[in-house]
Amino acid sequence: MGDRRTKDTLFEAIALMGKAFASPRRLELLDLLAQGPRTVEELARASEQSSANTSQHLQALHAAGVVTREREGTSVRYALAGEDVLGLWLALRGASAARLAEVERAARDYLGEPVEAIGREELLQRLKRGDVVLVDVRPEEEFAAGHIDGARSIPLEELAQRIAELPEDRDIVAYCRGPFCAYAHEAVRELQEAGRSALRLEDGWPEWRLAETNGKKAKTRRRAA
Repeated sequence: MGDRRTKDTLFEAIALMGKAFASPRRLELLDLLAQGPRTVEELARASEQSSANTSQHLQALHAAGVVTREREGTSVRYALAGEDVLGLWLALRGASAARLAEVERAARDYLGEPVEAIGREELLQRLKRGDVVLVDVRPEEEFAAGHIDGARSIPLEELAQRIAELPEDRDIVAYCRGPFCAYAHEAVRELQEAGRSALRLEDGWPEWRLAETNGKKAKTRRRAA
């Protein structure tokens, strides 16, 4: 049986990953990487911080085993280390929203008045019926890295000029990075002001991707049983 010292060492090793999450800037970088791999420069622009600061935070995340990195010429591209890391980030974000009133208040202040939302299962049913149009309002590079099957890419900044592309006889469902992403909220407001029937997906691409992965794993286990 181990002694106190070795037990402390064990929990200190586990705490390395926890410490990596103890920075708002690093959490924002994880949220961006949940959309797909990016270079240091791309992450710096998206998070509105210097490349030097971004690089330091990414190095801390890498040291904790949270992200991987690969050199591409003069750039370094980072990615989440796996679906387990994505699940950990989404679980932390969800638990904080459910348990901390400060998170709820901050989200409300950031996102503004709530807009009507639709859940994953209802959206799947309506997509099968063909009575909704699904629009991804994230930047094009995030759509290219991964998106919900059947979604159209119309970045929020282009929506006002491209509303005519969307059919008028169906509801429009907008989605973006997740429940704390303002893009879908703003898209719904713009569409409604233009006289369109619109709502947002409750979650975003990362949650959808993880649900798809978990669903495939469950089917594999059932076939193997």
